[in-house]
Amino acid sequence: MEGTVFGLTEQRIAELGLTWGVGGFILLMLVIIWNLARESKAGRFGTFILFFVLAFGILGFVMKSVLQWLLKL
Repeated sequence: MEGTVFGLTEQRIAELGLTWGVGGFILLMLVIIWNLARESKAGRFGTFILFFVLAFGILGFVMKSVLQWLLKL
């Protein structure tokens, strides 16, 4: 079968990379934010602000995926 790698099409590889690759990257970013808050001794409110501001972009990506799933796009 031509155009496949390990039985996966290019489209399926891209879907897996977007789902698991970006998901793993998001988890890594959350760990980095947590480490930044801990090392800077930000306290409870400072940690909340760090997560709220720095992780706000993650919410946009997740909401895009949820909306696509709900609207079946």
